[in-house]
Amino acid sequence: MELASLTASLLTHLGVATDQLDRGDLAVRSPIDGGTIARLAATPPADADAALKRAHAAYLAWRKVPPPRRGELVRRYGILLRQHKAELGELVTIETGKIRQEGLGEVQEMIDISDFACGLSRQLHGLTIASERPGHRMMEQWHPAGVVGVVSAFNFPAAVWAWNATLAWVCGDSVVWKPSERTPLTALACAALFNAAARELGEVPKGLLEVLVGGRELGTLLADDPRIAVFSATGSCAMGKALAPRVAARLGRSILELGGNNGAIVCPSADLALTERAILFAAAGTAGQRCTTLRRLIVHESVCDALLERLHSAWRRIPVGNPLDPTPLVGPLIDSAAGTAMDAALAEAREEGGTVRGGEKISVPGCEGGCYRRPALVEIPAQCAVVKRETFAPILYVMRYRDFDDAIALHNDVPQGLASSIFTRDLTEAERFLSTTGSDCGIANVNIGPSGAEIGGAFGGEKDTGGGRESGSDAWKAYMRRATCTINYSGALPLAQGIRFGLDE
Repeated sequence: MELASLTASLLTHLGVATDQLDRGDLAVRSPIDGGTIARLAATPPADADAALKRAHAAYLAWRKVPPPRRGELVRRYGILLRQHKAELGELVTIETGKIRQEGLGEVQEMIDISDFACGLSRQLHGLTIASERPGHRMMEQWHPAGVVGVVSAFNFPAAVWAWNATLAWVCGDSVVWKPSERTPLTALACAALFNAAARELGEVPKGLLEVLVGGRELGTLLADDPRIAVFSATGSCAMGKALAPRVAARLGRSILELGGNNGAIVCPSADLALTERAILFAAAGTAGQRCTTLRRLIVHESVCDALLERLHSAWRRIPVGNPLDPTPLVGPLIDSAAGTAMDAALAEAREEGGTVRGGEKISVPGCEGGCYRRPALVEIPAQCAVVKRETFAPILYVMRYRDFDDAIALHNDVPQGLASSIFTRDLTEAERFLSTTGSDCGIANVNIGPSGAEIGGAFGGEKDTGGGRESGSDAWKAYMRRATCTINYSGALPLAQGIRFGLDE
């Protein structure tokens, strides 16, 4: 079936009205063949303002609903995601170019965070705090924050949004979502399924989820609008640096998930077979278009040649092709601009003395308009500027080290600080890597790659990665406001710090 027809069929099955798919100037193209699969009308500013008004009104009503009832809405959403996993996963593949396994994995991530959020709806715990004043009780409460604005990136068009939205809903917030203009169809499908869950539950205020379709101007609108209590944005470091000051100017709250330039240290004791398998997925998966993609490999000189021999063999055998077919492990880059950026980075690496294997263009029958590249493996003598700069493509730079302290210093000597790994059987090296003097990233792994995070842990990074945290652990607190409360149940009025203040004293 032709991709546009297949896309329309999937969207119809998922509950999206087909009259939305050919009525505007925003062309949605599939990276599989570069063809247009839909044309959408961008959200004009007046409609965006109306959406924000609806979202704020929904928040005012939703915050009064008991959290377990909010969790029931998310539970029903998770059930619908289970029922439509195959169709939504295929839509993700068509719109992003991910292989089918990764498209399905993204939907599973949405299911998992829905389960997590549903359970969380009965665990929005505060604290009881010891008071220094007799006859007083001090406690901490958490209240809904307001409207949560979510800006998502093309590479995870649904899962990362769901990390935010499901938590926001159980916390009592409403959500305004601006998906990437490259992947708006997945957003429309996710919204249709959410609206179906809301109809099932009943008594859900209109405006609990609003979707804005368009470009950067809508992200700027959300960053600037004081009705957005929490602004969550996923994208490049440049995007975060442009939008964060705008949110800060109105003293708003930001959750930023920005670029990653993730490294892994391979020590002399590493299990090279395990290491090879981990590197393959971390570096080549999603065509190198994950924020957690492995981009820098720092290998001890005693095992570097042996590991490179393994990697060269594996890289030659990576099947690249149409992601809708069952065989490929790597699909296309999102567009030709991404291919141009990859070519430029490899050319710069060669100028810096790097030896490049792979990276060439691949012709895929029937997909001539797509941008297909073989993953590149680059042996480079030093961590030069091109290595320190994130290129959103399947490029793995390999460097050698001799001293473990130098390896950690090399690992940390980049602006980004998202995910990291070490491969070792030495307990001292593993613990050092996880310690305060080890990896400076928000995610640090031992004997697994930097990608493939589970929803149970908080996700995010440091430095230019933005410092935000989403998904599991206590990331839910970012979507709420904290109130510290003191109750005086005595007949006296002692003041804190022993202060004496009274007309009769």
